[in-house]
Amino acid sequence: MSTVSSVVARFGVVNGRALTAHAIDLLVFGPHPDDIEIGLGGTIAKHVALGLRVGLCDLTRGEMGTNGTPEERLSEAEAAREALGASWRENLNWPDRRIGKEPVHLDQAVAFIRRHRPRVVAVPYWRDRHPDHVAASEFLTEAAFNAGLRRYPGEGAAWKPEWVCYYFVNDAAAPSFVVDVSAHYEAKRKALDCHSSQFTGAGSGAVATRLNTPIFRQLVESRDAQFGALAGVRWAEGIVVREPILRTSLMKSPA
Repeated sequence: MSTVSSVVARFGVVNGRALTAHAIDLLVFGPHPDDIEIGLGGTIAKHVALGLRVGLCDLTRGEMGTNGTPEERLSEAEAAREALGASWRENLNWPDRRIGKEPVHLDQAVAFIRRHRPRVVAVPYWRDRHPDHVAASEFLTEAAFNAGLRRYPGEGAAWKPEWVCYYFVNDAAAPSFVVDVSAHYEAKRKALDCHSSQFTGAGSGAVATRLNTPIFRQLVESRDAQFGALAGVRWAEGIVVREPILRTSLMKSPA
């Protein structure tokens, strides 16, 4: 069994078979189940609607979260994947609050990227109130870079994504660009609704947190509404990239 396969919990299934190594268009990483939906749910649904193949990967089961068991969170994550239409969702099962702290993590992340050969990798923005989101951003940026080095040791042939895109979870900054997700915002809402243990306080013994008050959902939607309003659309999700964006001319829209 490969290094990655021994630690990955697979949930994406097609025709009764777990998906394995296939090239995909977009690979989205999230530190915990629900982070992907918060920051990029609409964009994922849009890419699926465009006929692109999207894979999702959670680094941890979120077992340090105040509410919800790891098993509940994995089940909610799979339901959210179905709501967004992504091809598959996997969980690397790293210990929560220890992202990148184990020496084997970097090799596992590199092997995962090489195995799935994404055109684009999306990870959390590097500034965020949650230390796990910051750690994941820095760690996955390094992993995506190393995956493209043919002399970097480890499992799989070198694979260099076209670029790494950064999405917002808790906080926000000036985006490099925004993605119009107006036609797919209900899919994002449905995906967020799947995480009932986190956002509605469902389950026995649930306690009040920042996440399960209406204010948190308002925070997410107000950010998407603001990005949308600035771009002249109803809803948009912001993306940051580190390199210049090439345009063919100064014309705002293609001829």
